[in-house]
Amino acid sequence: MLDRWELELAHLEEKEMETERRRRIEAYLDKGTGAAWLKRAELAHLVEQALLFFDGDRYRLSAWVVMPNHVHALIRPKIGNTLSEILHSWKSYSSNQANKLLGRKGKFWQEDYFDRYIRNAEHYERAIDYIELNPVKAGLCATKRDWEFSSARRRNPTKGGQDARAPRR
Repeated sequence: MLDRWELELAHLEEKEMETERRRRIEAYLDKGTGAAWLKRAELAHLVEQALLFFDGDRYRLSAWVVMPNHVHALIRPKIGNTLSEILHSWKSYSSNQANKLLGRKGKFWQEDYFDRYIRNAEHYERAIDYIELNPVKAGLCATKRDWEFSSARRRNPTKGGQDARAPRR
């Protein structure tokens, strides 16, 4: 699929090609294609717990959603921690545990990941909305707070959108 899209988009300028490539990938993922192991609540919970485990220690997790076949997260690594190390930690732990639960071996996650820099406060808010609205956009629930494995369920609407979890470490 990706190889075909690369050929189809080769005539575009690089920035336009990357934008269209990301749009196509998101639309493909939103269809729930692939194994979609994260449809199983125990696996989605396992991944969510992996995301939350070092929140406040290694990174600041601002928003997340565990979809049936992918995950979105908005994080700020703390000094001394790189994005690639954080993602390796999440993927390594969750894939080992998920494969045990599934009684299988082999690759659980895609090797690569998509990242982007947040440019300003407006971009930050748009990123949170994009992440938390992903299950709604995919037709999995009516409102973002309906999706069980998402930061939207934990956000306190009476405190200016602040996270309702315990204070950060």
